Amino acid sequence: MFDKFRMKIEKNTIVSLRYKLTDAQNNVIEEPDSPMVYLHGGYEGTFPKIETLLDGQDIGYEATIQLEPNEAFGEYDPELLKIEPRARFPEPLEVGMQFEGVPDAEEDAVVGDPEDDEPLIYTVTDVADSQVVLDGNHPLAGMALRFWVQVEDVRAATEDEIENRHPEGGESFSFGMPNDDGDDDEDEEFPGGAVGGDSTGPRTLH
Repeated sequence: MFDKFRMKIEKNTIVSLRYKLTDAQNNVIEEPDSPMVYLHGGYEGTFPKIETLLDGQDIGYEATIQLEPNEAFGEYDPELLKIEPRARFPEPLEVGMQFEGVPDAEEDAVVGDPEDDEPLIYTVTDVADSQVVLDGNHPLAGMALRFWVQVEDVRAATEDEIENRHPEGGESFSFGMPNDDGDDDEDEEFPGGAVGGDSTGPRTLH
């Protein structure tokens, strides 16, 4: 009787989504305990192919979908691999640490895509006595990914959420990387701008 009154996923709805992320061989990459929350309707809260899949669905809907690299985090770009002097980095330095931007001011062009206001995040992939290897690719770049998704809740977005283009309290979350958007004003640029930490807010796929 009440099914017809349940809100369906459409533009300007807030969607709570449980998900499991695996690679093409079904090896689990991520399966969080809490749902991700995003604003539906082309706000870059999740991948377009996932939005298309969920459009018009309601609570309880579940499905599995595969995204090719060009539909997810893109192909791996070897030009984003860099070797820098270790002296430019803070200590202690460990593989897996992440830094915002690059150390050379003259390389501003590679700090971020001019069409994207977000700076590039580099991950330390190797540490030697005098050099550090940095990778500016997303950790999941070049991978085909499978998502199992299940809709947990759907509600109308508030005017503020629509204006801000994300759920209230929602912070940007990238698969396979720590949430680094806790407070953009406090983030320093490379080499002091190590980012990381656990995500404490609602997750959004993007």
